[in-house]
Amino acid sequence: MGLGAQRVDSGKVKGSGASPTHQRDRLPRVVALTGAGISAPSGVPTFRGDEGLWRRHDPRQLATPEAFARDPRLVWEWYDWRRQRIVTCEPNAAHYTLVEMERALPPGHMAVITQNVDGLHQKAGSRNLLPLHGDIWTVRCVQCGYRAEDRRVPLPELPPRCPRCNGLLRPDVVWFGEALPYTVLNQAFAVVQAADYMLVIGTSAVVQPAASLAVVAQRHGAQLVEFNIEPTPLSEIADEVVLGSVDETLPIWWAEMAQRWGIKR
Repeated sequence: MGLGAQRVDSGKVKGSGASPTHQRDRLPRVVALTGAGISAPSGVPTFRGDEGLWRRHDPRQLATPEAFARDPRLVWEWYDWRRQRIVTCEPNAAHYTLVEMERALPPGHMAVITQNVDGLHQKAGSRNLLPLHGDIWTVRCVQCGYRAEDRRVPLPELPPRCPRCNGLLRPDVVWFGEALPYTVLNQAFAVVQAADYMLVIGTSAVVQPAASLAVVAQRHGAQLVEFNIEPTPLSEIADEVVLGSVDETLPIWWAEMAQRWGIKR
């Protein structure tokens, strides 16, 4: 696999005159932006196209505040069905590779920004995680703001009610027409501006504002590396494009980079 030009000099990372602590501090900062393609090898449905239809409903018409206000039970039936499809899925080698990278690099040198709501990054063990679109396993009260994890499958009551005020609970995810969480988005832009490597994994990253993250990282000097099963619009500006199933290509890329950076695995 050709790695192309690298922004960080691996020879300097391995410099014999530096102490082990100093060498670790000089390791690159890596940020990964992940999308549906990283979870596809785990069997998570994409819910797109004809195969994404549920009871003849277009999910894009269900994942809106208006749909929830109109028929909260219908929306929750769809999310309950999704949760039942996802609960048996396990993280794959790509998820675990990102966890290994986080553990191998110095604290604060690795972050994962995800557009996914399936919880597989958390299940794999990622800690420095920024979920742009929320978490399907968390519920939030539309009245009092109560928020809690709820992994019961199936849910015993639809729609579920808030234990604090008896208001309606909704999935704590970002719906169409809603803004991304301000704090998470700000943190995402902060980490990409400091990145040496920006990995875009399993997403075309063409939907704003996530699309801006890769561009901002590259403009601030990061090496932009794309992992996908096919070329995307981002491929035209990427410094490196790695095609193939990400559960196979990402571990290989990391093995080569770890060796280049002098990281013992």
